[in-house]
Amino acid sequence: MKINKRYKRYLNLKRETVRISFVLAGIFLAAFGLKGFLVPNGFIDGGVTGISLLMHHITHLSVSFWLVILNIPFIVLAVKQIGKRFAITTLSAILVLATLIYFLDFPVITNDKLLIAIFGGFFLGAGVGMSIRGGGVLDGTEIMAVYINRRSVLSIGDIILVINVLIFICAAFVLSLETALYSILTYLSASKTVDFIVQGIEEYAGVTIVSTKSNEIREAIINNLGRGVTIYKGERGFGGTGVKKELDIVFTVITRLEASRLRQEVERIDRKAFIVMNVITDIRGGMVKRRPLH
Repeated sequence: MKINKRYKRYLNLKRETVRISFVLAGIFLAAFGLKGFLVPNGFIDGGVTGISLLMHHITHLSVSFWLVILNIPFIVLAVKQIGKRFAITTLSAILVLATLIYFLDFPVITNDKLLIAIFGGFFLGAGVGMSIRGGGVLDGTEIMAVYINRRSVLSIGDIILVINVLIFICAAFVLSLETALYSILTYLSASKTVDFIVQGIEEYAGVTIVSTKSNEIREAIINNLGRGVTIYKGERGFGGTGVKKELDIVFTVITRLEASRLRQEVERIDRKAFIVMNVITDIRGGMVKRRPLH
């Protein structure tokens, strides 16, 4: 019994160490992309980071200040929409990122505008992607997009696109049309890098869970994540004899921001559960949007 408890503590410690390592690596990469490429050359990105860079050019206040101030409402929103753990991780990551940007001086790598746009976006996107892998984000745009998505007919991708179009239109007036066009290239580079880092996980993922404790998992998904589930009747074959056992198979659809928390909920109930996640590129009908939790 003691060995099992020690082993569980070891697994939890290992999991937390990996998670924190991803977030810290993401913070450093994002800081390098911002200070080494974008900020010194007056380029911006999409999302809250882009707005922070734009406000920095307008007010001349530190980018760190705007990163923290502009992300606070979305962190508060994340507490209700995703969970306290995610919100705390995100807040901590943003605070550390803002501190690094403010106190550390990174060398300016290049003055070539094309290289700035591509590699600035690459390092910033790599940072955001690593943070997502660690269970948090460095930009509140996706949190807001998930919130609006559940109350409108627009997809998360559509919402993020609209937000970024508005940001780049403002950049064209405040900075210049040329800078805005290069900034769009920065955004495209960053977004593609994020998709690559998180292994191609798109806005939604279909999750199939096979477990002997399917009823408990179903209740956890409904009550703790606020997601709907579909139950399939199935048989489980195992062992050399091919012994069959009837059980319920749980299927649900989540956003990529909820993947980490779903795994935690399932592992808390059944560490031996078989989990399969598939990328979903299109969804029609059903109750995809999460119901409000009270």
